[in-house]
Amino acid sequence: MAPRRPGGAGAFPEPVEPPGTPRPDPASLYAALDLGTNNCRMLIAQPKGAQFHVIDSFSKSVQLGHGLEAHGRLSRASMSRTIQALQICRRKIDQHAVTRMRLVATEACRRASNAADFLRYVRRETGLSLEIIAPEEEARLAVVSCAPLVSTRTEQLLVVDIGGGSTELVWIDLSAVPRPERPRAIMRLHAGFHPPDSPFPAAKVVDWISVPLGVATLKDQFSDVEDDAARFALMSWHFEENLADFSPSSTSQPRDGFQIIGTSGTVTTVAASHLGLKRYDRTKVDGLRMTTDQIDKVIRDYLNLGPEGRRVDPRIGRDRHSLIMSGAAILQALMRIWPTDRLSVADRGLREGLLYAQMSVDGVLEGGPF
Repeated sequence: MAPRRPGGAGAFPEPVEPPGTPRPDPASLYAALDLGTNNCRMLIAQPKGAQFHVIDSFSKSVQLGHGLEAHGRLSRASMSRTIQALQICRRKIDQHAVTRMRLVATEACRRASNAADFLRYVRRETGLSLEIIAPEEEARLAVVSCAPLVSTRTEQLLVVDIGGGSTELVWIDLSAVPRPERPRAIMRLHAGFHPPDSPFPAAKVVDWISVPLGVATLKDQFSDVEDDAARFALMSWHFEENLADFSPSSTSQPRDGFQIIGTSGTVTTVAASHLGLKRYDRTKVDGLRMTTDQIDKVIRDYLNLGPEGRRVDPRIGRDRHSLIMSGAAILQALMRIWPTDRLSVADRGLREGLLYAQMSVDGVLEGGPF
């Protein structure tokens, strides 16, 4: 049975268990930690059918990559903030007695000249062993996390993961896969974009790219432009220029059967703003489909608010107001290029992909291993 996303309050992944529920068996628990350029995020979950059930979670803005664009190194203050967040993660792992875990770092640590020293510092202060993963694996796991949102009618799929330091795009051809098998075929990509021959129908990865521009790095590159609207326009066109070598962008693609899935804080924030949510509600955002016109309207509203207005807008939040326009610039560039007028919103990403991959390898998902 392929993973599917139930509707309503039970939407994947399920909410954290309420107080008083039986303590889960630690032997069935998995942890996934994603240390990015801006945020430190962790999930602890257990397999449940073809999906998983979230037991505990953590998310904190640490701005690990602050100043990296200018100096090429992780700053002492950034590393200190990150250590404090990782110490909380370690306490949660110990509290739940989790033994199966994958803890990864991405673009900031890939680029920093002192990344090795930082990882030794993390090990010494927290006892956690982080690994720096390659851009291809980051892109692959983001794709896997979105499998439940893939429509069985999708022939061509573009998954976009807008991070703090980089943006990953993966173009997938599903036309040779029978419709009921398409989400399942996406799940099997955890083994690689070009896995060995298999008796199962395969999703074909046409092309993928990791652009070294995310919400933080793009913002930093244009921080000297004072005019808000001009800065936004320059960021959007600059990002589009960096897609010139991404082969699907230069070919004519049919509108029918094409799906874009966007996974990032930018995409979910735009969706929450479109819905007018004063308090974020994942069950209303994850899986939402937005039109290009709806996205453009939200971005125009952001521009009209200006920096001070965005700072106090409850739909954006204090942690994201300084980064939302660089993320929106990336999003607008993508919607300008691709042959669709709709975007599927995914409140999921690397952590979920890490969990799916671990559980699939262990064969603990219903219908797995994928």
